Amino acid sequence: MADWLLQPETLAAHALGGVDEATGAIIPPIHPSTTYERDTDLGYARGRCYSRADNPTYDAAADTLTALEGGSQTLLFASGMAAATAVFQALDPADHVLVPKVMYWALRSWLLGFATRWGLEVEPVETGDLDAVRAALQPGRTKLVWVESPANPLWSVTDIAAMAELAHGIGAKLVVDSTVATPVLTKPLALGADIVMHSATKYLNGHSDVVAGTLTTAADDAFWARIKSVQVQIGGVLGPFEAWLLQRGMRTLFARMRWQCDSAQALAEQLEGHAKVAEVLYPGLPSFPGHAIAKRQMIGGFGGMLSIRVAGGEDDAIAVAARLKVWKRATSLGGVESLVEHRASIEGPGSPVPRDLLRLSVGLEATEDLFADLVEALG
Repeated sequence: MADWLLQPETLAAHALGGVDEATGAIIPPIHPSTTYERDTDLGYARGRCYSRADNPTYDAAADTLTALEGGSQTLLFASGMAAATAVFQALDPADHVLVPKVMYWALRSWLLGFATRWGLEVEPVETGDLDAVRAALQPGRTKLVWVESPANPLWSVTDIAAMAELAHGIGAKLVVDSTVATPVLTKPLALGADIVMHSATKYLNGHSDVVAGTLTTAADDAFWARIKSVQVQIGGVLGPFEAWLLQRGMRTLFARMRWQCDSAQALAEQLEGHAKVAEVLYPGLPSFPGHAIAKRQMIGGFGGMLSIRVAGGEDDAIAVAARLKVWKRATSLGGVESLVEHRASIEGPGSPVPRDLLRLSVGLEATEDLFADLVEALG
């Protein structure tokens, strides 16, 4: 490697620059073995025991993300949900946690429908309102504050540094779901977060062909040890082939994110003020409520996600989605293809998402084609 400190773009593109010592291959190999030979004294001098806990294929993806996030260690999980729930399962019953009122719907449902049944006290709060968060914190009882920024699907932005100060002031951990921002745009650990989580299915992989999740910690402390124990004992680990695909996807992360940010910014600006669009939700717009925080906290772009509220209401929003041709009607985000989704219908009864909202995940198509498709569908 070079004698100087390499930039994150280079680290990602080279997967930290590793070359297979046995063959000289510049692409890390896949190790499908589930188990490893013991030594004659029945020990494991080579450091590997069983793939539920460890596999050499995990190292390339985990080490790359650790470097990009500026963390101490990364764990790979079988899904974003497996990663997120491992954090809460590492807490004790009766612990109090704060979570956003509007957040990734599957995790919100799990927290309120499952985690509360085994004693965790989950309190949704408007994380963009620091006074509301301060009032909700319970010294001695609040053990964790969970933040999603930008938050799906309204793309509200939370001041991570301020939230870290509040959480740490009462001895709580701050965990940030940075799936939408990625380490290209936001460095939560540098802003004071203790752990950063990604649904790596989305932008980190970027090709809609892997389901994965990650956690990266700032410190290898006792709480992190509990999370590692949850991962190994429950078994929510990533397979070696999926880990290899995740690492392959991260090699193009910076190039993809920059294109998607530029395209999303252009679309947001073009759609704002359109007669059939009641509101555009995108952190890159000066009119967006969290724009000032996003401008301070996000590096070089505001993400590839935006939402529009269709002027005619829910029926018109669904009709617009049905008329789109380039945008695909599908769940998920962060892939090379552009996706549209009527979130309220997907989330079902109890969803806090406005009924007239369409969530847009901007891919790598020509921005002109994406805009033309939207204009035609809007009528």
